[in-house]
Amino acid sequence: MSDYRLGIDIGGTKIEIVALDAEGQMVLRHRVGNPGTYQGLLSEVKKLVDDAHARTNPYATVGVGIPGAVDAHTRLVKNANATWLNGKPFADDLQNVLGFPVRVENDANCFALSEATDGAAAGRNVVFGVILGSGMGGGIIVEGKPLKGLHDIAGEWGHTPLPWVREDEFPMPKCFCGNSGCLERFLCGPALAEAWKGVGNRSVQGIEDAAAAGDVAAQHALDLYVDRLGRACALIVNIIDPDAIVLGGGVSNLNCLYERVPEVMKRYVITPDCQTELLKNKHGDSSGVRGAAWLWG
Repeated sequence: MSDYRLGIDIGGTKIEIVALDAEGQMVLRHRVGNPGTYQGLLSEVKKLVDDAHARTNPYATVGVGIPGAVDAHTRLVKNANATWLNGKPFADDLQNVLGFPVRVENDANCFALSEATDGAAAGRNVVFGVILGSGMGGGIIVEGKPLKGLHDIAGEWGHTPLPWVREDEFPMPKCFCGNSGCLERFLCGPALAEAWKGVGNRSVQGIEDAAAAGDVAAQHALDLYVDRLGRACALIVNIIDPDAIVLGGGVSNLNCLYERVPEVMKRYVITPDCQTELLKNKHGDSSGVRGAAWLWG
């Protein structure tokens, strides 16, 4: 095993690479723009890896997080919001370009792996990692490894329906996936922003301060969000009973969530003594790329 692990995070507009040493310390970090084309992506990743190998160790392992999944049966990317990746044999093509094995995983799984390995939930046996940002993603880590499932969609929490729905929450909003009432439509950052300031708003910056200052709309939006996130977390506890749920993404910076949401969870979880921890991520926007590096253990 190499003394270094390289992790690469492929986002919609950027590509990031880091190198972790044997102790998990970040010794290299670099970002470039995502070219937005398939061949351009393969070429850019090769340049980043070649440079990182020259600066660390030529045998450093490479793990990659993508905004989608590699189907274990077809080896093709699916469910990627960078739609030009869908239907492409990215993992195999990247291995051919680099000339050695790589491990490619969903970016939410990488986030969860990072936080379960040396992040907020280090040492826990079962960890559910959540990204609450412009969209919503989830990943399940069991004994230090991502749980992928038969169809490589384990953890797609955002595309399950809002649980214990109330009458005043109908009609359910349509989701881009084709279904109605998906959690992502209620719990992504823009959904909270629109509940606060109206359709078209996408930023939740300042909502806690506004609520504390008496902004009734901010208070109502947060109350709704806390209640819905609590119900959604309770659903996860009832299904996989994790030791911890770790929140990431921009919405995870709302401090009120960690005090208020567990109280809502307890009202819906089937056990009378819910001890699942709700934790803020430790590594911030570095968590996904660090998790990609940790795909090699």
